[in-house]
Amino acid sequence: MQGDSKIFVVGHKSPDTDSICSAIAYAWLKNKKDPEKNYLACRAGRINEETRFVLDYFKVEDPELIEDVRTQVKDIAIRKTEGVNRNISLKTAWSLMQNQSVVTLPITMRGCLKGLISVTDITQSFMEGYDNKVLSDAHTRYRNIVETLEGTIITGDEKAYYTQGKVLIAAANPDLMESYIEEHDLVLLGNRYESQLCAIEMGAACIVVCEGAPVSLTIRKLAQERGCTIISTPFDTFTAARFINQSMPISYYMKRDHLVTFDENDYIDDIRDTMANLRYRDFPIISESGQYIGMISRRNLLNARKKQVILVDHNEAGQAVKGIEDAEILEILDHHRLGTIETMSPVFFRSQPLGCTATIVYQMFQEAGEEVPETIAGLLCSAIISDTLLFRSPTCTAVDKMAAIQLGRIAKIELESFAKEMFTAGSNLKNKTPEQIFFQDYKRFNMDGREVGVGQISSMNEEELAELQEKLKPYMEQAINAQGVDMIFLMLTNILEESTVLLCSGDNNMDMLLEYAFGVSARDGIAHLPGVVSRKKQLVPALMNGLQILHQGS
Repeated sequence: MQGDSKIFVVGHKSPDTDSICSAIAYAWLKNKKDPEKNYLACRAGRINEETRFVLDYFKVEDPELIEDVRTQVKDIAIRKTEGVNRNISLKTAWSLMQNQSVVTLPITMRGCLKGLISVTDITQSFMEGYDNKVLSDAHTRYRNIVETLEGTIITGDEKAYYTQGKVLIAAANPDLMESYIEEHDLVLLGNRYESQLCAIEMGAACIVVCEGAPVSLTIRKLAQERGCTIISTPFDTFTAARFINQSMPISYYMKRDHLVTFDENDYIDDIRDTMANLRYRDFPIISESGQYIGMISRRNLLNARKKQVILVDHNEAGQAVKGIEDAEILEILDHHRLGTIETMSPVFFRSQPLGCTATIVYQMFQEAGEEVPETIAGLLCSAIISDTLLFRSPTCTAVDKMAAIQLGRIAKIELESFAKEMFTAGSNLKNKTPEQIFFQDYKRFNMDGREVGVGQISSMNEEELAELQEKLKPYMEQAINAQGVDMIFLMLTNILEESTVLLCSGDNNMDMLLEYAFGVSARDGIAHLPGVVSRKKQLVPALMNGLQILHQGS
């Protein structure tokens, strides 16, 4: 059985087919080998058209979108303080607080938060409870009075509410009682028949007979006729008078306006200052659907659990999901150059000079002695075809090709025809905006102190690439401003001809850079790179080398 805490298996922010498919396959393998934990395949960005084709072809659901891995409220141990009804008495609320060792109770209705009451609110109610009409002003249920005074109801309806009159103690003789008892009053008295009779005849709404004194049939009958509730309590008159205000409903004292609540998806960084600036002991947590979940305090922030993450197909902070510096990285699987990810403790890091992360995942299936399911084989095979451009990329190794052939057999697909369908789907961008097209496969790199963005679109269709060039060339200036980088490039790669048209924007020394890197010059921000199809192995290393030469010459 899987655990409650999730371990996110996620690729880079601009996910390609390898990033998505490797995450799905590796999460499947981890769950199979480590069923006590819950490994969840995720994506850190929008799914591109090529990957959409692959997922639809093999009938696989989209991985969960996770755009930020900073610690959230839901990562804290939320105290499940149960919500209470607004009609319970102050005494009951106090008892619940003592039993549960809490200082705040949430008042809920059908799961939604309606208010809060704290120990401070209750103690304040005792200090302010000198008004002898407060019991009726609070619309106190007779049931609350019975429970608070540990009594029994002799006549009347315990579900009814006491809504008018004041609370009196009948310590005088009946003649004097007639001068101060008014209609609707609640009268505390003893066993004297004459006092009970007088109170009822004066129109009292309720009489509380103290010390368990007997109530005659005559008094009961008269009370029923006059609509007077009779409550019997074992307490003496002084004790009953001291306790009776504790029967008031908490709704009379609860806070209901301007409540400070947090959403379960709020980030700890965003709520920390609010909690520090307010003197409240507890803060309610609300779900996405508006339901009350539980309570947290400032102390809970000290024990907040970092999100646990496994990174696939990247190891650079600039390419990672937002908040990665605040997460606990458990593993990294990659086939790129070593980047800038830093970890607090040692992690499992597997990096191999292969054409695709999916090849590494396939090796790990074999090493674990785990048979690859047909669907997973299809995903891994698709990733290898995509990253190696069906074995045409210089990043492709014999290991990648052999893995793809074996996985293709398991998935029952013919590699050439499947690749053509997949690449055609990936380059079908007619209804996409320039921004959507440009960033569907985009990565950011730090090169010799400069921030450089590189996107890539691969196609088997020469005419389509020409159309994309016309559409995207005017967008280059917007792209560099939107990303805040020093230089930006877009590779329009022809898979069949094994060549790339490179759109460029940014540095004033662009012509010199391309001359140093590839021995070509750019005309109007466009350079032709025959034999260049790989961003990882050909374009990025050449640009880094060219920038170093430029830097040395400056």
